[in-house]
Order: sequence, then structure tokens, then C-alpha cells
Amino acid sequence: QVQLVESGGGLVQPGESLTLSCEASGWTQYRSTIGWFRQAPGMERVGIFCIDKTGTSTLIADSVKDRFTISRDNLRNRVSLQMNSLKPEDTAIYYCAAADLRGTCRTRDFDVWGQGTQVTVSS
Repeated sequence: QVQLVESGGGLVQPGESLTLSCEASGWTQYRSTIGWFRQAPGMERVGIFCIDKTGTSTLIADSVKDRFTISRDNLRNRVSLQMNSLKPEDTAIYYCAAADLRGTCRTRDFDVWGQGTQVTVSS
């Protein structure tokens, strides 16, 4: 059974950076794609960035382009989301999730989810 645990969230000021980590246990070769999603208060959960086992990434949220990057360390079973130049509108609970389907970033394809980590950007 695959389990995912997010960490690295917190309270930062606009313009600052955070790095979120997603640690996977029970990793199997079938968990091809890991994605980062976020859910702001009163909003739907939306995809941000996904990465497959080869390191090929898919950016879904244009609002984070050139500010967020995703990376994957298969040896350590870890996927990271580096977030720079954070804005108040980035405030949300951030989730990582796993999917069998390679290259997907559709929320419905992800069937294993972490518990989420809160990111708050405020002055």
C-alpha cells in the first residue's frame, strides 16, 4: 500500500520561498506519476504540477509558471515542489498524490493522496 506524506508548509511573506516535500512509502513500480495539487478555502482542488518516473513534468497551473518547479528523487521516494516568489493567492492546502497512469495530471486519475500541508502567504 502506497502512502504519501507532505511536509514543508508554513506561513511566509509575499515574495518568499518554500519547498514542499512528498515522501512515499510502499512505493511500487506502478505508481508512475506524482502530482501536486492545492485547494484554497471554498475552492475546488486543482492540479499544479505533475512528474512521471522519468522526470518528465507537466505544468497545469499557469499562475505558477516560472515560480514553481517540481523534482523527483526515485532513490529516496521523494517528490519536491520548490515555490519561489510566493503570492497571497498561493495560500492553500497543498496535497501530493500518486497515479498509475504515466504523464497524467488529471485529478481523477490520482487515487492515493497525502493528508495535505498548509501554505499561507501573508504580510
